[in-house]
Amino acid sequence: MRASEWEFRYRFWIICALFTAAFYSYRLDHTNVGVTVAHLLSPGTDFDAPAGPGILRAIFLVASLLAVAGAALRSWASAYLRSEIVHDTAMHAESLVADGPFRHVRNPLYLGNLLLALGMGFFASRLGAVVLNVGQTLFLLRLIGREEALLAASGGQRFEAYRAAVPRLVPSLTPRVPRGGVEPRWAQGIAGEAFIWILAASMLAFALTLNARLVPAAAAVGFIVYWILFAVWKRRGRARQRPS
Repeated sequence: MRASEWEFRYRFWIICALFTAAFYSYRLDHTNVGVTVAHLLSPGTDFDAPAGPGILRAIFLVASLLAVAGAALRSWASAYLRSEIVHDTAMHAESLVADGPFRHVRNPLYLGNLLLALGMGFFASRLGAVVLNVGQTLFLLRLIGREEALLAASGGQRFEAYRAAVPRLVPSLTPRVPRGGVEPRWAQGIAGEAFIWILAASMLAFALTLNARLVPAAAAVGFIVYWILFAVWKRRGRARQRPS
């Protein structure tokens, strides 16, 4: 199950399309997942009563913390990779990084995506949550299949040993391989994941206020920030490719 070159090149837009389809699913299913969970946990609760919003805030807070965990994991991984590589439309297999979170799980960036999708699923309808989480999981597995095939071809036995030692998506609590000596660059790792941090922050703000306008507004800001950073990453990538 491998993604095509086209799928990899336009992975950002395909993932955005999955999120868009998930939230447009409200047109078919009007029931929010967070509200559904609240009714299951506290049947008969009057959510217009003073205690009602507290239950909803607690549920959305848990969902927001999943998104925060996803942003933190992606930032940790990005600190060991250059952001222009993480977000490049072309695939890179020049070297194998086995430091930081890559010692615990082979695909920490995609695991971060799954945590974000799981958290945002609580903000979608029931149908939307299925579309988002099933669609995202299948697509990311296709991306992983393509990336690991290229790494196996270029890395040979070294990558095969790494693949045998480190789990694909379910992280090990203890490191599975020794440190590789790469030093993290935390500032670029956090800045490179600004889009997801903005989404996670908006979800936290919604959990505290239950103001439904915050998340789409933050998503719009996140898109602007992402494209500014993308332009910077492309410029850096071209600069590295120029002969010295």
